[in-house]
Amino acid sequence: MQETEPKTPQSAQGRTNQKLRTRVAIVSAAVELMRSGREVTMPEVAKAALVSEATAYRYFPDLASLLQESMAGEWPTPEQALRAVADSTDPVERVAAATEHLLRQVVAYQGATRAMIAATITRPEAAATRPALRIGLIDHALTPVTDAPGTDPAALVQLKRDLAVVMSAETLFTLTDLLHLDTEDAIASAVHTATTLTRAALGAGRT
Repeated sequence: MQETEPKTPQSAQGRTNQKLRTRVAIVSAAVELMRSGREVTMPEVAKAALVSEATAYRYFPDLASLLQESMAGEWPTPEQALRAVADSTDPVERVAAATEHLLRQVVAYQGATRAMIAATITRPEAAATRPALRIGLIDHALTPVTDAPGTDPAALVQLKRDLAVVMSAETLFTLTDLLHLDTEDAIASAVHTATTLTRAALGAGRT
């Protein structure tokens, strides 16, 4: 019987490098599809990465895990997102900016956002793979009032919960898909609701 040649460090390193290149190709393909705004599916990603769908699933067990890795680094930090209102201490203005930013990101990455929701909505245990960008944006937008005198901690907690409902892809899709608003009107409606909630929670005297 012919003996199998022992594996050399070079051959092992070559296989490791090939696996890394394949993984990078899959993620890069997913990122490009995300940036296009088109629907993101595992078959489309595999096709763009020039690998089989089975190979893609060997690297990522489901679409949610692939999207999670692909989205990393694609989104600006809350500080970057709210740079235009960095000097403002008005929570209403800051919440308006945060809401508009988030929803425009959703529009830009609509295909990936819809795919992520679809991949996790029926699997609550997979919800942790969703980036939850709204949470960081809400916290940062409300930083000026977090420890300010006169701020009711319980009211602030409730406001953050309320904003988490409004500042969401689900809200945008409700307005566009079910109420048939165009994108600009949908965003304006969500911003109006978010600022109304903020103004009501933190004091009617704010403008």
